[in-house]
Amino acid sequence: MTTTETSAPERIDARIAELDDWRGEMLSRLRCIVKQALPGVIEEWKWRGVPVWYQDGMICTGETYKKAVKMTFAKGASLKDPSCLFNASLEGNTRRAIDFHEGDVIAEDALKALLQRAARLNASTRK
Repeated sequence: MTTTETSAPERIDARIAELDDWRGEMLSRLRCIVKQALPGVIEEWKWRGVPVWYQDGMICTGETYKKAVKMTFAKGASLKDPSCLFNASLEGNTRRAIDFHEGDVIAEDALKALLQRAARLNASTRK
């Protein structure tokens, strides 16, 4: 890596700092939850500014919009969601997403369980 290149985690850090509002705080908190749930997770930076988390394949993205921070699960339609966290992108056959808005409380245990189910699904399809 040259001195002008930055790693994906550094780019994510910079994006969080750049947001400078509730979205940066939310993205930072969600990132922390992902890392707690999946200690071996790999962070990447894709599509001109989207954090992406991988473990045996793509787990989810962390997109930021004006009124929401969206976690899109690559194989969300195949995941059980007993806590009904998915509240966006429900019409597709593959992805599901969770939109977090300003002031939302994160159901951390449920989100961690969903992330772990996504990782198990990825691992099972790699065999």
